[in-house]
Amino acid sequence: MLEKNVGGTDRQLRFLLGGVLVLAGLAALAVGSPGAVTRTGGVMAVAGGGSLLVNAVTQRCRLNRLLGLDTCGENC
Repeated sequence: MLEKNVGGTDRQLRFLLGGVLVLAGLAALAVGSPGAVTRTGGVMAVAGGGSLLVNAVTQRCRLNRLLGLDTCGENC
């Protein structure tokens, strides 16, 4: 299992941006034009936002691990 590597401001920004992306994606899917571009963009926004929210909740990010980043410090 991955060690925690997401914390502090990084975690807060992931919560914020993830929530905004999920809401924007759902809005695009609900009221957007029937074009494939709108649907694809909506799905991508929901998926990306959901991923950020999972990272924030679990405090684990594979990309951070691959890049050697740890924003968690001793507070996690």
